[in-house]
Amino acid sequence: MTQYPSLHMIIDGTRVSGGNRRTSAVINPATGETLGELPLADAADLDRALEVAQSGFAIWRKSTPQERAAVLQGAARLMVERADEIARVATLEEGKPFAEAKMELMMNVGLFNFYAGEVFRLYGRELVRPEGQRSTVRWEPVGPVAAFAPWNFPLGNPGRKLGAPIAAGCSVILKSAEETPASALAILQCLLDAGLPKEVAQAVFGVPDEVSRHLLGSPIIRKLSFTGSTVVGKHLARLATENMQRTTMELGGHGPVLVFNDADVDKALANAVGGKYRNAGQVCVSPTRFIVQEDVFERFRDGFIEGARKVVVGNGLDPATTMGPMANPRRPDAMERLIGDALAKGAKLGAGGTRLGNQGYFYAPSVISEVPLDAAIMTEEPFGPVAIVNPYATEEQMIAEANRLPYGLAAYNWTNDAARQRRLAAQIEAGMVGINSHMIGGADAPFGGVKWSGHGSEDGPEGVKACMVLKAVHEG
Repeated sequence: MTQYPSLHMIIDGTRVSGGNRRTSAVINPATGETLGELPLADAADLDRALEVAQSGFAIWRKSTPQERAAVLQGAARLMVERADEIARVATLEEGKPFAEAKMELMMNVGLFNFYAGEVFRLYGRELVRPEGQRSTVRWEPVGPVAAFAPWNFPLGNPGRKLGAPIAAGCSVILKSAEETPASALAILQCLLDAGLPKEVAQAVFGVPDEVSRHLLGSPIIRKLSFTGSTVVGKHLARLATENMQRTTMELGGHGPVLVFNDADVDKALANAVGGKYRNAGQVCVSPTRFIVQEDVFERFRDGFIEGARKVVVGNGLDPATTMGPMANPRRPDAMERLIGDALAKGAKLGAGGTRLGNQGYFYAPSVISEVPLDAAIMTEEPFGPVAIVNPYATEEQMIAEANRLPYGLAAYNWTNDAARQRRLAAQIEAGMVGINSHMIGGADAPFGGVKWSGHGSEDGPEGVKACMVLKAVHEG
């Protein structure tokens, strides 16, 4: 087994562990074995992190674009050098195949390098005024950021949460998921080793509600960045109102995929099957509700079932594996509940629907079809390896189904009709729309949703600007 690192928090550049702190076990989801014990922050730890973040902001807000770029580019280089080691740790903690973990790390490399260039493009503007007067608009860093990252992308989520504030000139306290702490620590360590002042970024872990209430209850924190469920996001947004902290919320989804009768069905299947079972479906933008025009429904459904049966499920460190375990025991339980409810209400099971093995948290790649709208899985994000395939007659019905839910994160459409492509781009309610593609992200593109899927964006120029505030200066 790959050696698992010792666990700690990082406050003021110091590794914090031991003492009388509570701990939380980190479990390998492929085996159920304990990888390590994670120290959890107490109130004194959080107060110390806040104090350091305040001093870190005073330091980093004065940094030059060249200094910020050097740190981000240096961290990117270190991630490349340490790629195999970091990716193996992520696979041990979260379960995803090693190749997926390494690709996730490379996404961080691309994002950090993009942000290293973006720091030179944080332009303000000068307004037209009469001679003798001057008015300017400038962007300034918002202040210390409290950033909360989930477990499903244990490298990419911390990268987003750290990269944007650092590019903007902010300090940041990262509270990443307790299930995947070593991955987050590895990303922060690359930044520190690249020359980031130790006061600028901290990493704490703890009981989530305790940590969020403590950090957001402090006026030191000026900004909340959260990725996670809609339920928790709403709770944190309410906490943030007490100190009027700005928020970026990347919340849940229930990704609709519209497949029309003029689409290249084979290409749609090739993309959809890979997209659905990536990270065992534990992806906020995962394609989930397949809304298929009746003419091609049976062909698409049967092709999806065939594809699901070809997925190789196993330990993520096995090179033959194409889908690893689910990340924690809660997820297989949720799959059993949601798929069982759908079948009880008349849905048809095409593939999967069962747990796999006698250790770890494995669940079979699943396909259910002709699922009634009153099934819980039609409104509740499954966040797992299950595809829902339903037939629809018309474009209008398909768009209505895509927009039916209060979520609006990612949506996908397959059609070769150019006029329809334009209609879909205009009418689908989502922050990110794919047309004949499931590639909806990029370092230079905003990532975020609408409606209950949150507000604000990560990545792209928008990700940096989300950590900044505008100031208008008028001189007489």
